[in-house]
Amino acid sequence: MSTAQHKIGSGFGATSTADDVLAGIDLQGKLAVVTGGYSGIGLETTRALTKAGAHVVVPARRRSTAEEALAGLDGVEVDELDLGDLESVRAFAERFLASGRTIDIMIDSAGIMACPETRVGPGWEAQFATNHLGHFALVNRLWPAIEPGGARIVSVSSRGHHNLGMRWDDVMWTTGYDKWQAYGQAKTANVLFAVHLDRLGRDAGVRAFSLHPGGILTPLQRHLAKEEMIERGWIDEAGNPLNPAGFKTPQQGAATQVWAATSPQLDGLGGVYLEDCDIAEPAVDGDQTSGVKSWATDPEQAARLWELSARLTGVNAFSAQKSAE
Repeated sequence: MSTAQHKIGSGFGATSTADDVLAGIDLQGKLAVVTGGYSGIGLETTRALTKAGAHVVVPARRRSTAEEALAGLDGVEVDELDLGDLESVRAFAERFLASGRTIDIMIDSAGIMACPETRVGPGWEAQFATNHLGHFALVNRLWPAIEPGGARIVSVSSRGHHNLGMRWDDVMWTTGYDKWQAYGQAKTANVLFAVHLDRLGRDAGVRAFSLHPGGILTPLQRHLAKEEMIERGWIDEAGNPLNPAGFKTPQQGAATQVWAATSPQLDGLGGVYLEDCDIAEPAVDGDQTSGVKSWATDPEQAARLWELSARLTGVNAFSAQKSAE
C-alpha cells in the first residue's frame, strides 16, 4: 500500500529551532491559536510566531499563569479554556467567533502525560478527553473561523503513540488503567484526528498535520516522580537531563510544529505525521525510536474515531455523510 509518509529532505533536522524554520517567513497579518502556548514547547512556539509577525491567541486553563509567562511579548492575547470541560471549550469558541476574526494557524499543543487515573466530564479518562476530545471539539466549534482562511491545523502527538493504538473495546479505560498505554492511545488519537480532518478540510484549503516534537523536559512531566525519570534514564540524581536520552531544548522541540504550521515545503500536502522537521517514515517493527505506526495513519480508523468523537462531544462541523465518505 502506498503512503505519503516519506521524508522530503526539508534541510532541517533534530537540532533545528523554531527560529531556524521561520527564517525568511513573514507572518504579519496572520492569526494563530496555540493551545498550551504559555508553557514548555508551546511557549517557545508562541515566542517564535510572534517574532515572525503573527498575532497569537493563547487559550489557557491557568489564565493568570499564562499572562505571567507571556508578559512582555507583543502580539499575544490570553483567554480562558479548559480542554477537559466541553462547556469551557464552547464558551471560548463562542467568544472567539464573536470577534469575527479568521484563523490562519491552529496548533493543538496542550496536553497531559502519564497522569494517575483521572476522570473528567461525564467520567471520561482524562488523557483521551483532554488531549483528543477537547481539541476535537475546539477545532469543530472554531471551523467557521478556520475554513475561510484555508488554515493549517497542527495536532501535536508524540512518539508515545507507539505504545498503543485505539483501544476500541474500552477507550475510556473503565478497566485495566495503565497511564502509559492510556497516553499512547491519546497520542494515536491525535494522529488519526489529523488524518481525517485533512480529508474533510482539503477541498476548503484547510490542511492538517500531526507530529512528534521530540523528547523535551518540560512541565509535561509534572505527573512523573523523579525516581521514575531516573529509572527511565532521562535525568541523573541531581535532576539534570542525560544526553543519551536524546532530549531537545524547548526551542528545538517547538521547531517541528512551527515548521508544520508555516513551511511552504508542505504546500499541497496534509494528513501526514512529522518528526525532526520532516515527514516521518513508516515505523519499522521492533523500532520504538522513530517513524509512525500504521495504526495511527489508517484512514478507516481515523473515520471511526471521528464519528466516535462527534457522538461523545455532540459537535461535528461536517455532515455525517461527508465525514463518513
